[in-house]
Amino acid sequence: MTNKKILLVEDDPNFGTVLKDYLMLNDYDVSHAKDGLEGLIMFKNDDFDICILDVMMPRKDGFSLAKDIRSTNSEVPIIFLTAKTMKEDVLKGYEVGADDYLNKPFDSEVLLYKIKAILQRKEVDVVTEEEQHEFNIGKFHLNSKLRHLSYDGNEIKKLSPKENKLLKMLALHVNDLMPRELALTKIWRDDNYFTSRSMDVYIAKLRKYLKEDPEVEIINIHGEGFRLIVNA
Repeated sequence: MTNKKILLVEDDPNFGTVLKDYLMLNDYDVSHAKDGLEGLIMFKNDDFDICILDVMMPRKDGFSLAKDIRSTNSEVPIIFLTAKTMKEDVLKGYEVGADDYLNKPFDSEVLLYKIKAILQRKEVDVVTEEEQHEFNIGKFHLNSKLRHLSYDGNEIKKLSPKENKLLKMLALHVNDLMPRELALTKIWRDDNYFTSRSMDVYIAKLRKYLKEDPEVEIINIHGEGFRLIVNA
């Protein structure tokens, strides 16, 4: 089996070199970029299984780099490394598509665990595709295999992986309660403050997409979850 490939973007040369060597000792192939711009060039010229991005970097910060990465690849996992512990920065990281977040200084074994968990999860997600993948939601049609959302027969949106999984789960519970904890554990694999806020961001995005049909709405059941309401 070939080693998984990691893109490490870290502007601290000493820390970056130590982390690269540590990950390579644990059987990963690592490409180390010294800033966000170099990281973007590396990403476009190779295929990576996971990206580890420092947030504060010259020329292009980690958030901007993540947006650029997401514009070309919506599925590659991203872990942010940051010296900041501000809640707003953590939420911003999740908004631009982070899979996880580590505050510096951190235990390198914890990073290793997170990498393994994310990669295993990705493999399981690829293998275990649920049977039902087409849903009619009012005048909308969702093809969750293709991640296509169409309105009145016209495709309007290619959903991101998390948007797709969340809308699919809501559709499976149409006109019924979709428990918050269920979505967080199945899609985000964790139920905590930050993942919960991240899910709220995705719910807001889905509401924006679905507003074309006045008969369709997502309502919040306080403290319990959400309901996808489709008025016949």
